[in-house]
Amino acid sequence: MPVICRFFGIIIAIYYNDHNPPHFHARYGEDSVIIRIEDFAVLEGYLPPRALGLVMEWADIHRDDLRNDWALASENMPLLQIEPLK
Repeated sequence: MPVICRFFGIIIAIYYNDHNPPHFHARYGEDSVIIRIEDFAVLEGYLPPRALGLVMEWADIHRDDLRNDWALASENMPLLQIEPLK
């Protein structure tokens, strides 16, 4: 799993050659979620509300970075690490 960021026990990843729409995966403990990059809609899964809120806050700050990593993953290029939420 190509991890692009970790913070507060949350792991964020984008998979190579993944299906559209552009999205990222977030995992916290045993829970996981898939979130569309364009509007941060939850496409699948569940995260506890506090963890999901942190993911949404982080994603809003790094929307352009997420788009860039999605484009890189689509081309099988190395993904860039994204700064964690502090």
